[in-house]
Amino acid sequence: MRIVASVAILLFASALAGAEGPKSCEVLKAEIAKKVEANGAKAYTLEIVAKDKEAEGKVVGSCEGGTKKIMYLKTATPPKTTTPPKTTTAPKTPKPAATKP
Repeated sequence: MRIVASVAILLFASALAGAEGPKSCEVLKAEIAKKVEANGAKAYTLEIVAKDKEAEGKVVGSCEGGTKKIMYLKTATPPKTTTPPKTTTAPKTPKPAATKP
């Protein structure tokens, strides 16, 4: 009897967890961006497009009840910014004043 009650409670709890409904496109896009960046990608774009629209890239998510999709596309690596090395010069020390004997 306890096992049946435990299973019923678990099923009810899991049904409530799924009752949140689908995530908004912006929330899902932010979650996907976190995962992509955690995997080390730095040069990419995520774009939300209509389900039936052709878009370049790979489909990585679906939102708004399946009417939209999130596309991932690698972009060119951003150019490394090089700054010229700073040249440091030693501060000029004043010459000692000549002393008269």
